[in-house]
Amino acid sequence: MPDTTLPLSASKTAVQLLKKYKLPLAVAVLVIFHAVGFWGLGLSGRSTYFQSLTPLNLLLTNTLLFSFHRGWSSWFLLFAGVVFAVGFLAEVFGVHTGLLFGHYSYGSTLGTKLWEVPLLIGLNWLMLVYATGTMANRLPVHWLLKVVAGAALLVLLDIFIEPVAITYDFWSWHQGVIPLSNFIGWFGLSLLLQIWFQRVPFCKQNRLAAYVYIVQLLFFVALNLLPQ
Repeated sequence: MPDTTLPLSASKTAVQLLKKYKLPLAVAVLVIFHAVGFWGLGLSGRSTYFQSLTPLNLLLTNTLLFSFHRGWSSWFLLFAGVVFAVGFLAEVFGVHTGLLFGHYSYGSTLGTKLWEVPLLIGLNWLMLVYATGTMANRLPVHWLLKVVAGAALLVLLDIFIEPVAITYDFWSWHQGVIPLSNFIGWFGLSLLLQIWFQRVPFCKQNRLAAYVYIVQLLFFVALNLLPQ
């Protein structure tokens, strides 16, 4: 009878190593992909090609983030579905009326559209609400203050996203001016979604969430520093 002790032992060791180094490996992948994206968009001279890879980067980031989520309960799936739908439909309303964020339209960079809004926008709202909510949830304050903190983190990120979005055809604003209503609308919608995050009973621990937010923030800050 063949001895299976060594293969089983090696397999167990590999699993243990993966668990031990899963977080640093995930952070390394995040940093590498965003560093390549920064070089490609800002320095390579082939920005159009790297713009087309934006959906892949967003999908990879979401896959890594949610691989660290603990507790895939029905409540969490309800939370995720509502945030995706509300975020997407708010953008549809905004694009067609100009009442929520201001007058803007989406370019081709973010991929396939439905009702003139990229489907990935719903996923982006989910990723950002979840990441900022998880970060704010660690604060030793009342849940309402956590809601405000999470919404503020979202608006801070959007301040640096907006100029980059215009440059690389994520979306564009009427007459090229980013209106104050955009940030007010972002804050208002973020508040509502952060309230939803806080009140739905699911596990709100994710070791990668803060890294996702920080890497994204640094990525957009760095692109803003490049000469246009």
